[in-house]
Amino acid sequence: MIALSRVMLILSLVLALLSVPFTSLAEENQKKNSGNSYPIVMVHGLMGWGEGEMGGFHYWGGLQDIQANLNEQGFQTYVATVGPVSSNWDRAVELYHYINGGTVDYGARHAKEHGHDQYGKTFPGIYTEWNQKNKIHLVGHSMGGQTIRTLVDLLKDGSEAERSYAKEQGMELSPLFKDGKSQVQSVTSLATPHNGSTFADEELVVPLIKKMVMHAAAMGGLSQDSLVYDFKLEHWGLEREEGESFLSYADRIYNSSVWERRDISLYDLTTPGAKELNEWVGTHPDVYYFSFIGQATYEDWLTGRSLPSLSMSAMLVPSSLFMGSYTRNHPDPAIDESWWPNDGLVNVVSGKYPFSQKHEAYDYGEKAQKGVWNHFSVQNGWDHLDHIGINAKDALGIHDLDGFYQKLAAHLQRLP
Repeated sequence: MIALSRVMLILSLVLALLSVPFTSLAEENQKKNSGNSYPIVMVHGLMGWGEGEMGGFHYWGGLQDIQANLNEQGFQTYVATVGPVSSNWDRAVELYHYINGGTVDYGARHAKEHGHDQYGKTFPGIYTEWNQKNKIHLVGHSMGGQTIRTLVDLLKDGSEAERSYAKEQGMELSPLFKDGKSQVQSVTSLATPHNGSTFADEELVVPLIKKMVMHAAAMGGLSQDSLVYDFKLEHWGLEREEGESFLSYADRIYNSSVWERRDISLYDLTTPGAKELNEWVGTHPDVYYFSFIGQATYEDWLTGRSLPSLSMSAMLVPSSLFMGSYTRNHPDPAIDESWWPNDGLVNVVSGKYPFSQKHEAYDYGEKAQKGVWNHFSVQNGWDHLDHIGINAKDALGIHDLDGFYQKLAAHLQRLP
């Protein structure tokens, strides 16, 4: 009888446990604190792509699907697609309409100044309920970090130049260029060249762009004939023609005069271009700012230069070697040996925070400050592609990307 009673007790406990509903990490997070349930919008960097452009190979995760994994854990997550080589202004405007829906309006004055069309694609919107009550968290990799900062600034301050021009010309003004919108709870940058990349300063990026696209295609098991990659430069009159091969299309893009303009990624990624961006894109007192940066170099004891680690993606080794020894006095900003440590494309010193803005060292569990760059410790051994998992080594699970993003998502939803 005693044995039977114990069995019945154990069965009762098992049934009780089975009757407890499954709770996701997001739900557990909500129970533990009085945080928020704002969705996360992820924004790619230079040469990023949208769903289907690389087959089943994802920008966010490679052979993994970070967005799907986060959604499965209860974190409402969206992935945005903007111009992969466009300027931060153009990308930010596209991002606004990609999230909100509507026809892209780059601004009449901006379009006239730079010589491209004022209007672009029309998007249905991925989160059309977005407003000051239903805010979002923005997460950007590489140039995506600059882009999301630019969008926040346009939402908050609008554009006085566009407002004045529209008034003078008697034209309708896009809502984006009006001010006073508090629609973003946080900005998180991953391997972002906030102060520019010294590799971009010497106009060496275009050849690497071509390699990056073909590298991603190869990782996704695609041939050049099956690529549907889109440079999204229709506002510059650069569209892929019907039946045109990808290489022919890409060569037209690479040989275009668009690279000589200032309204393009190549300028924004330089140290002078980033300095110019930082002069008008600041922080705002009602927004949280976080940053992560990796380092995949070590100091050579003989020369003091920064050399790429053995684990760095082979594609990034040439750019890393260049950055690890590059110096100059002019033009401003001066580049010294403090710029040498890098992740293969971004200087560590540039990835922490914009030089002109407030910043504090930060870690999970501490109280984050608004209007200040809360920068995490440097992630040693992480190169530029490790944050998105499109290295061969990441396919083997060298870095726990799922764990990284789940921890980040939980952290963002703990914010009050």
